[in-house]
Amino acid sequence: MNNFDQSMFIIHHSAFIVQAAYMPKTLLVILALLSLAAGPCGYRRAGTGESLPAHIHSIAVPAFQNASLRYKVEQRFTQAVMEEILKRGRRLTVTSEPQRADAVLNGNIKSFGIAGVLLDNSGRTRVFQITITTSVTLRDQKTQQILFDQPNFTFRGEYELAEASASLFNEEDPAVDRIAREFAQSLISTMLEGL
Repeated sequence: MNNFDQSMFIIHHSAFIVQAAYMPKTLLVILALLSLAAGPCGYRRAGTGESLPAHIHSIAVPAFQNASLRYKVEQRFTQAVMEEILKRGRRLTVTSEPQRADAVLNGNIKSFGIAGVLLDNSGRTRVFQITITTSVTLRDQKTQQILFDQPNFTFRGEYELAEASASLFNEEDPAVDRIAREFAQSLISTMLEGL
């Protein structure tokens, strides 16, 4: 036998490991072909939306409910989710009318809180943290099966007040928009990729 036949070989396939010492070449070739024939080990291309049933081609996103009573925050979240579905779900269309869709995504802004997290040298709050908690449910209209349900989806973001106290620019609104975009990205990634 030559050195090749007497070597220690390890063949990996997913979690399955076969360790063979002094195996004949034919057995090694057979094991290698079997591992190649077994497929891609559960890997798939991201962003294809394969975790949704094949018959779902449209998603209705009615305006989110707003139990927090914070002015227009539900509009920002609804719009961010619709834009993210259009950006990510290549085979999906979006509507606001549930009767025209294969699935319906209902959302509710459950709470909206602001807390000061950093004070300046004079004791004034300079950095604020916004915490927004939502609930989201995706329901298949055909089977009435719940495809995704997250009753407590919480997102946080910070904003800083401008140094000039005369500045009238509201830093809270851009922070809420940023949180809405991050929420939509996370939600749609989780729904489409089944994470």
